[in-house]
Amino acid sequence: MDDLKLEIAAFAARLVVEEGLEYGPAKRRALKQIGSPGRSALPDNALLESAVEDYIAIFCADTQPSELQALRELALEWMERLAQFRPHVSGAVWQGSATRRSDIYLQLFCDDPKSAEIALIDSGVQFSARSVPGLHGEMVDALSVHALCRSLGEHVGVHLLVYDLDDVRGALQPDARGRRPRGDAAALRQLLHDANHD
Repeated sequence: MDDLKLEIAAFAARLVVEEGLEYGPAKRRALKQIGSPGRSALPDNALLESAVEDYIAIFCADTQPSELQALRELALEWMERLAQFRPHVSGAVWQGSATRRSDIYLQLFCDDPKSAEIALIDSGVQFSARSVPGLHGEMVDALSVHALCRSLGEHVGVHLLVYDLDDVRGALQPDARGRRPRGDAAALRQLLHDANHD
């Protein structure tokens, strides 16, 4: 294993956990702060995910489980609220590596892409809209909300990525480690249930 990739992964893992950065920006910032040439090969997401798990086990083992539970409960609250749009949770909240610095990512699969936006407006929810790369690199609408997480006593970013209904089939393919990259409300409820009965 390339020592530079391990060093970048370890540095990026701290940025992911402590500052809530996404993997891509964390890797690029780590590369810059280590002072490596801009063309250095970056660690893949699997290596970074492993480094994040190690960082949490060493530095956050006493606080992370309750923070993860709080974020999963808030994600479920929003999924129930947006049930008509077939929401799926992904990212650190789904995979189990989220801390209080992590945002929540929900993917909505809609018959009409504008319907989610209209539903937020109708319920008086303030949000900002932008375009981000989607599941297959295509640009999709992202509706971002600041939601109060009562258990953490602070606001958390909830990002709603809006897809066509047809995209749901491809979204559930397992990743390289055989895990589902996202889950629906029933799957998230099961994770919360399992955590409470460990």
